Amino acid sequence: MIVLKTSKELALMREAGRISHLALMAGVKAVAPGKTTMEINQVIHDFIVSHGAKPSFLGYGGFPAAACISINEEVIHGIPSKHRKIKEGDIVSIDTGAIYQGYHGDNAFTVAAGTPAPEVAQLLEVTQKCLELGIAQALPGNRLGDIGFAIQSYAESFGYGVVKEYVGHGIGTEMHQDPEVPNYGVPGKGRRLSSGMTLAIEPMINLKGAGVKQLSDGWTVVTHSGLPSAHFEHTVAITDNGPVILTRP
Repeated sequence: MIVLKTSKELALMREAGRISHLALMAGVKAVAPGKTTMEINQVIHDFIVSHGAKPSFLGYGGFPAAACISINEEVIHGIPSKHRKIKEGDIVSIDTGAIYQGYHGDNAFTVAAGTPAPEVAQLLEVTQKCLELGIAQALPGNRLGDIGFAIQSYAESFGYGVVKEYVGHGIGTEMHQDPEVPNYGVPGKGRRLSSGMTLAIEPMINLKGAGVKQLSDGWTVVTHSGLPSAHFEHTVAITDNGPVILTRP
């Protein structure tokens, strides 16, 4: 069931989104060669808690950390570890969320540690643009297929693979609500969008091929090709005045 949010609920989600965004950016800023993924996670955890919120991910389905931190060919759901050190040229995808007064904000960003290879730098730029194009279609009267098509068509124009097994989602008092928000689709198809809906839009784009698999840890998802993947995400409110990004100060 899709839950439309009131102006009061959107205000709470905006604060959850603000905290989540700033925590994410603190984590992104901390990324550097030699740092462990657990150190990055601790920065994010401490920021969220110090701002009167709770980490959305910690304990969710048994997940043991405040952030998913995925490196290079890891698409999503990487588990932070004190033994996993970031290396020069790695790309690091950080996904995190915050709960404020019962409402969630959810966002992700992929950053390079040092200087990535040119083809990887382009992957990051294109995936971030995919997110912008998807958000631009989050308008009352449009359909979910419009969002997915905007993302898919742009990514595939560069020869990249669009992950299909994992998608965006509705969000509110639960981190995952209806509807699912695929990063692929047909214009004019799918559920119609309406003012008051809140969506987590999150392109996951692979350098080569769309195939992914889950590792034996039960969480980490990697590319079949073994080549890098990028992930960007915002929580967005659909309003009569256009899409409003809630995970932004």
